[in-house]
Amino acid sequence: MTKRKKGTGNDEMNGISSLAGRGQSEIHRAATIGCASSDVQCQKPQRFSGLQPLESAHTRDPRLSPGRSRCGLDSGSLARLSPAPGQCESRAVPEGQVEVGALTARGRAADMMSVKAFTLVSAVERELLMHDQERVNIECVECCGRNLYVGTSDCFIYHFLLEEKALPSGTAAFTATKQLHRHLGFKKPVSELRAASALDRLLVLCDSCISLVSMHSLEPVPSGARIKGASTFALNENPVGGDPFCVEVCILSVKRRTIQVFLVYEDRVQIVKEVSTPEQPLAVAVDGHFLCLALSTQYIILNYNTGFSQDLFPYCSEEKRPIVKRIGRQEFLLAGPGGLGMFATVAGISQRAPVHWSENVIGAAVCFPYVIALDNEFITVHSMLDQQQKQTLPFKEGHILQDFEGRVIVATSKGVYILVPLPLEKQIQDLLASRRVEEALVLAKGARRNIPKEKFQVMYRRILQQAGFIQFAQLQFLEAKELFRSGQLDVRELISLHPFLLPTSSSFTRSHPPLHEYADLNQLTQGDQEKMAKCKRFLMSYLNEVRSTEVANGYKEDIDTALLKLYAEADHDSLLDLLVTENFCLLTDSVAWLEKHRKYFALGLLYHYNKQDATAVQLWVNIVNGNIQDSTRSDLYEYIVDFLTYCSDQQLVWTYADWVLQKSEEVGVQVFTKRPVGEQQNSFNPDDVISRLKKYPRALVKYLEHLVVDRSMQKEEYHTHLAVLYLEELLQQREATSSSDAMATETQTKLRRLLQKSDLYRVHFLIERIQGAGLPVERAILHGKLGEHEQALGVLVHELGDTAAAEDYCLWSSEGQDAPCRRRLFHMLLAMYLQAKPSAPELTVAAVDLLNRHATEFDAAQVLQLLPDSWSIQLLCPFLTGAVRSSIHARRTAQLALGLARSENLLYTYDKMKLKGSAIQLSDRKLCQLCQHPFLEPVFIRYPNGGLVHTHCAASRHSSPTPGTRT
Repeated sequence: MTKRKKGTGNDEMNGISSLAGRGQSEIHRAATIGCASSDVQCQKPQRFSGLQPLESAHTRDPRLSPGRSRCGLDSGSLARLSPAPGQCESRAVPEGQVEVGALTARGRAADMMSVKAFTLVSAVERELLMHDQERVNIECVECCGRNLYVGTSDCFIYHFLLEEKALPSGTAAFTATKQLHRHLGFKKPVSELRAASALDRLLVLCDSCISLVSMHSLEPVPSGARIKGASTFALNENPVGGDPFCVEVCILSVKRRTIQVFLVYEDRVQIVKEVSTPEQPLAVAVDGHFLCLALSTQYIILNYNTGFSQDLFPYCSEEKRPIVKRIGRQEFLLAGPGGLGMFATVAGISQRAPVHWSENVIGAAVCFPYVIALDNEFITVHSMLDQQQKQTLPFKEGHILQDFEGRVIVATSKGVYILVPLPLEKQIQDLLASRRVEEALVLAKGARRNIPKEKFQVMYRRILQQAGFIQFAQLQFLEAKELFRSGQLDVRELISLHPFLLPTSSSFTRSHPPLHEYADLNQLTQGDQEKMAKCKRFLMSYLNEVRSTEVANGYKEDIDTALLKLYAEADHDSLLDLLVTENFCLLTDSVAWLEKHRKYFALGLLYHYNKQDATAVQLWVNIVNGNIQDSTRSDLYEYIVDFLTYCSDQQLVWTYADWVLQKSEEVGVQVFTKRPVGEQQNSFNPDDVISRLKKYPRALVKYLEHLVVDRSMQKEEYHTHLAVLYLEELLQQREATSSSDAMATETQTKLRRLLQKSDLYRVHFLIERIQGAGLPVERAILHGKLGEHEQALGVLVHELGDTAAAEDYCLWSSEGQDAPCRRRLFHMLLAMYLQAKPSAPELTVAAVDLLNRHATEFDAAQVLQLLPDSWSIQLLCPFLTGAVRSSIHARRTAQLALGLARSENLLYTYDKMKLKGSAIQLSDRKLCQLCQHPFLEPVFIRYPNGGLVHTHCAASRHSSPTPGTRT
């Protein structure tokens, strides 16, 4: 047998329910225990202060420093903040406070907040209870499972069995079958009934006496056990004892300001605690060791085990009836001043914002996530999640409202009714149908504790998706995106709104039942092209975000193909970015779409990505040739050249080589000259390329320059061929200008550089080609390459008359040679100047300049013997000064080197003598440091660190075991 747990469904409603989306920022707007501004959420539970009257736990007093809140708002202040019943006009609100019910009272019509959360159905008709007895009234009710008990004013208890029948509309109908009724033997009304199913007992309060009767026979227990002097009582639904065969009951005494705690068994009662209170208690709810009490002037929390009490807030018992209701583990609902339903925990704090109900409320119940309040005319339903009033049911003359394990029962003096909750999913769907997204999400999030986890996750994802489409239809794209992502939307649901975006091969079908009511984007936007363009821009952005996430797994082809179509249709720059990176665009669908929108360059990229390079290049060639129109790239020819340059398909390059060369020889040849080094060596034979380029002379020159200069290929044919091409081009330029004395062209400069730097061309062949061409400098260079330096200098000095060129010849011809070679050339040139005839005085001047500029290149003694006696010392002063300085420098350098060598030799000699001066003992126990074997002969090698090794070990190991020099 287990003890009855009354109201266990409510135990799951502790703490603050998590809220969804933007609904969080709306939750506390209607609260007096709310934030000072509507967009500030409460971060901490607020503690009630017993020293001050209650204020909104989240309302900030402007006199307090930021971050601090004061609990304290008298009933008069709360009354001033509360609108009169049915009154919704604006009014001034004290600074720093939030008007209670602001969200519902201002700016929104009442029907915008309404939700059909409950339907009111009859359970027990008047005729079934009292027939035609007008004076008999219903005083109390109790429900335990299918058992319904009714206590009347004439001291009768009625027992009914309830049969519930589900209706297609989602509600239910009830049929009550009367089992029996019994008179208790008193003349007073039955005040309260409480069922203890674990004991099969019904606790009945009548005439200040609590009696125990059987739940089935309604007979009093034989022992006659009872508790006298009780004004009201409450069962402890969170008992502290471990005995399953008793229930804990808290009793308020009629006369004394005391509270008594009893253990009630099947046939006896036992008092376990008695606690005094400062005022007469009027109402009580119990949870564990904690009592929530309504005293004459205030509510308190009392721990009857320790005696510690916590004041909550004041109220006036003379003006209104107190309400104390346990709604969950260690949490209570209280009727506060100003028409507020206040929540309080056993710690004296509020974890929820209050609900605003009628000033004249006489009863309250909780059916999560709703608080239900009863006054003289209406039943009002309030959300615990956002504190809004959701439903109003007319109900006159009601005086009882209680919840029993999730079943809410209301009663008048003549009949009993049940509030049947509509399924939460239906409520949510109704809200979504009304486009009330935030309320639907708040309700859905709050319902998670009443629904199995897996079922809730499926339901909640679908609700998020539906909400996303509602926001999407209202062009609230940021909100829609977050809802789609949170709801893990199959993005094809969104793509399918846009006709023809999904590939023809896609197997996608829309969700059933549908997530929205729109056939396509045209219907959603009602043909408004501006709205349609905004929706497409959002879809492009959203698809681009999700294509690389887990959301796209399984249907990346559908997403990328749709994205390609959107980009092409919108002429978006990102189309090319999509195609040059990893993508899953389906070729068959994409080709037709790109052709339709004349995106031929992009189509070429798509072909390339699908390894159809030949098709891609041909398409681009057609664009350049003007066969098809596409202005995507103005430099498409250069792009094709670059593409072929890095193309690994050799045949494709050969196929389009002539086309690119015909367009531009200088640019087209880059397909061969700018290829990666490995590609050049393995794929294209230079001889094959040269053979193809014979029809394109400028391209051939560029390619040979690439081979000779850039790649430094050491092959005589390439060097000679390039030199011949330079020569032919130079001669053509000479003929065009009709002047053999024209300044050196760029081609001539290149020819001279090649002749000077290269040693691989055929010199005799080129000399024959140059003869008679009027190119003395080039002929001199060629003579120099043959070692005919005197003949070369003769051409430059006597034939060309260019002394500067002669000096340059000496310099570059001796480059890389030893000093005697350069000195011989300069002496040869000087002798040629000095042997000149008197009719050429300019050579004498050139000889003087040569000596003065290059004094270090001459043997001064030999030069002085050659010079004419008529030359003055002043004329040769720079030469003589340089020669003397060079001679002195050489002598001193030699002396310095000699001194350093002597010093080094002295150091080595010292080290050797030092080592020879110490004795070395060698025995058969001494081991070689390299091979670790003993010495068999008195022959060894000693290292500076004292280590001894065999001579053959030292010869085989060139490095000593430790740093040092072998001796």
